[in-house]
Amino acid sequence: MNKETNIHKTANFAVLSISFEKADAETRGKFSFFDDNIKRFVNEIHDKNLGDAFVVSTCNRTEIYTTTPNYLLIAELYCKTIGVSLTEFMQYVNIQQHEGALNHLFRVAGGLESQIIGDFEIIGQIKNAYHRFRKERRNANPFLERAINSAIQISKRIKNETGISSGAASVSYAAVHYILKNQKQISDKNILLLGVGEIGQNTVENLVKHVYKPKVKIANRSADKAEKIAEKYKIPYIEFDSLGEELKQTDILIVATGAAHPIINQSHFPNGKETLVIDLSIPNNVEKNVTENSHVQLVDVDELSQNITETLMQRQKEIPKAEVIIKEMTKDFMEWEKKRKLAPNIHHFKDVLKNIERNEMHNIHKKHKYVDVHDMDLSEKMIQKITNRFAKYIIDNPWKAEEISKLMHEIFVEQPNNEYNEKR
Repeated sequence: MNKETNIHKTANFAVLSISFEKADAETRGKFSFFDDNIKRFVNEIHDKNLGDAFVVSTCNRTEIYTTTPNYLLIAELYCKTIGVSLTEFMQYVNIQQHEGALNHLFRVAGGLESQIIGDFEIIGQIKNAYHRFRKERRNANPFLERAINSAIQISKRIKNETGISSGAASVSYAAVHYILKNQKQISDKNILLLGVGEIGQNTVENLVKHVYKPKVKIANRSADKAEKIAEKYKIPYIEFDSLGEELKQTDILIVATGAAHPIINQSHFPNGKETLVIDLSIPNNVEKNVTENSHVQLVDVDELSQNITETLMQRQKEIPKAEVIIKEMTKDFMEWEKKRKLAPNIHHFKDVLKNIERNEMHNIHKKHKYVDVHDMDLSEKMIQKITNRFAKYIIDNPWKAEEISKLMHEIFVEQPNNEYNEKR
């Protein structure tokens, strides 16, 4: 019998990924997912009995992790939800299944698939995506739950046991690094950060950390959120409605918003003031035509990622260590998955033994009017020991699990003249 049967495969699990590897920033923007779309999408997948799914959408990638048996139906639904053609989607998507999908998730969580290797901002976004999924579905998916927990542990171990995140090279730091490298007298520059989501907050933190007394202000559509961040970092914030007026005094504009369409355009820079604009948003939230104003320089995520090569060369050397951790954790996961699939066989086997025990204890009690507690403890230990041996055997030889379980059932349950069934 072929040992490479479906029992070895990770349960229906696939990832549909569009990332910087095949798609530039502008293209990735077409496939971005926003919260309202995600909510409708994952609920429709569940309602149509296509499995479960959660979506990770960041500046570098949009990925759908799903327990579906038919990923093409998921792809069609995704394209319908965001209004793109399936043909265009298939040009850029990378699809992996089973262990390949699991390995991809673990590599993403470990920072190995980031545009900037070792950038661990992604693990927070994975956790948020799964928490959002659980909130919508209101119930856990054991497979996804275990996969996410394993991904989190991998991220922690790689951070602690390798140097893959040594040196500062996140997307948010890359923006600050670019400013430090290309701007003079930075402490005198008026910096405005637009958007205080996760990347925006990390950018503020890096500005405060690496620039001496930066003249930075923040703006956000939600004033409450801006106020909290401003208070945390002891910096001023402006009302979003006064953005146009503030830009007249701005030397460096950093855009880290999450809008579906550009919110900054050529009309925002009418007065000829030299302005550096850094767009950290995917899809781009700054229109490309801003550079038609000769005094405006525009830098996006892809360009930033090319400016930290020295750090990345050092991180490349740490990849083999990280891959060892991923291999080890993947092995643990696959062992758990085998046990989960075989649990019904193991429980049934133990139930058969417990039934034999009850019959024997009944006969002993009937004959001697007494059953020694020590004998009962010994019997329980023997049952557990035999069950463990059975479990180990079918886990090591999963292709035999059904055959052996059926045989055990026939011997101990279905035999009409079985001595254990005679005196009930």
